[in-house]
Amino acid sequence: MYGTKPYRPLLELENCDEGVIQVIRKCWSEEPTERPDFQTLKSIIRKLNKENESGNILDNLLSRMEQYANNLESLVEERTADYLEEKRKAENLLYQLLPKSVASQLIAGQSVTAEAFDGVTIYFSDIVGFTSLSAQSTPMQVIDLLNDLYTCFDSIIENFDVYKVETIGDAYMVVSGLPVRNGNLHAREIARMSLSLLDAVLCFTIKHRPKEQLKLRIGIHSGPCAAGVVGLKMPRFCLFGDTVNTASRMESNGLPLKIHVSSSTKEVLDTFKTFKLELRGEVEMKGKGKQTTYWLLGEEKESEITPDNKETAKETNL
Repeated sequence: MYGTKPYRPLLELENCDEGVIQVIRKCWSEEPTERPDFQTLKSIIRKLNKENESGNILDNLLSRMEQYANNLESLVEERTADYLEEKRKAENLLYQLLPKSVASQLIAGQSVTAEAFDGVTIYFSDIVGFTSLSAQSTPMQVIDLLNDLYTCFDSIIENFDVYKVETIGDAYMVVSGLPVRNGNLHAREIARMSLSLLDAVLCFTIKHRPKEQLKLRIGIHSGPCAAGVVGLKMPRFCLFGDTVNTASRMESNGLPLKIHVSSSTKEVLDTFKTFKLELRGEVEMKGKGKQTTYWLLGEEKESEITPDNKETAKETNL
């Protein structure tokens, strides 16, 4: 125990050779570098017992002690490696459930304080006609469908600076700009991700209905929000604020196989001058009134942008 004087046996100095006493004291030294290794110890003991017939017995004892020490060291290394591997697996699993910065704080036993973010972009999507599809499918078929679809989505979003917040039934929610801020890149990352997910859906095959096209409805919106961990049992990283509600309204008021974009997201996307957007017009949204919205059609590559396109983009921004 730290701060407690270590136990040491009493030595009968009168009946012990001075050389033996010195060896014993070196062996139990608190400073590891001062302790003799087994080879040195063998040499010292052979000298002390060179005239003693029991030398072979001591050599055998020392060999066994050395073998035990080596085996113990190997065993400790093996157990330590196993522990570190299991710890890595557990942490990787936790990092899939929570943002890494948040999970690290929880692992360290720290409380996670809710944080406000000035600019993020939130993505919502769901499957049009999912209720009807579920009614005509077995529960196992529904689970397989969602698992196949969202496993596909999860592999795609890894290529973008985004964080998957959650899936609730057929709803899929992703955000960019938190927990790590990325300037105004959040709108670009979500827009590119949305286009990639839409392309994936167009090629997606429903196993139990291979001839039926899966219809995804997507809505995105940009603005401020707050985020934090809620609960102790199965803690969740949740987003709060009007931006979340508006993004959900953008999705529910969208159309199948289209990306519905709010005017605030369009303003940010226009700064990149590569995205193709089409005016949808004013849309009546519950609790929001009339909102001017747009369709995201695609993105031009830098090599495809001509001087005329650049001038048009400048005029649009003005």
